[in-house]
Amino acid sequence: MLKVVQNESKNKEEALTRCLEELNVNSNEVYYYIEEGEVGLFGKKKYIAYVVTRYDVKIYVKEFLNELAKKMNTSFNVEVNENDGIISAIIVTDDSSVMIGKEGKNLNAIQTILRQSLRKYGNFDIKVNLDISGYKAKRQKNIEREVRKIAKEVLKTKIEAKLDPMNSYERRIVHTIISEYDNLATQSEGEAPNRYVVIKIKED
Repeated sequence: MLKVVQNESKNKEEALTRCLEELNVNSNEVYYYIEEGEVGLFGKKKYIAYVVTRYDVKIYVKEFLNELAKKMNTSFNVEVNENDGIISAIIVTDDSSVMIGKEGKNLNAIQTILRQSLRKYGNFDIKVNLDISGYKAKRQKNIEREVRKIAKEVLKTKIEAKLDPMNSYERRIVHTIISEYDNLATQSEGEAPNRYVVIKIKED
């Protein structure tokens, strides 16, 4: 269970402050969102702040993945860190190929389930990145190498290139890399799960 603290007030700042005081933490130690509540009899707005600590989220993620390991009749080590608002969970296991799945499909499914489990606690903007035995790190390097090669070809021939279908994480890597090139642009096209990126010459 993830402990969510909520407080209500006539203004946003006070609602949030009450939550922080109850948890005895600073705003940079939590995830939070504020909802506008029902208007009172005299037309005054009310605000409700919902807060969870970053520490509790990390504990939740680790416990969730350990519980998943039991249900899958497997075992693995989990390391969970938080940096720049992103929760990074790294799983190390001898069954990495099975857990990763073909083209990372099982890994992505586990990450989706984890994100959905966090959403049930509220509308927190919690970004979670799951990796298994360094698969994503290796995959990212391969994508970077291939995209830079394609970028050079597009610059040389002036002909746009359509990449293979990728998930949102991988497409974001492509967009980030191409943003480094002044004369190139990217565009995502197609429908999931066959959504792909087009690299082309930037229009004047």
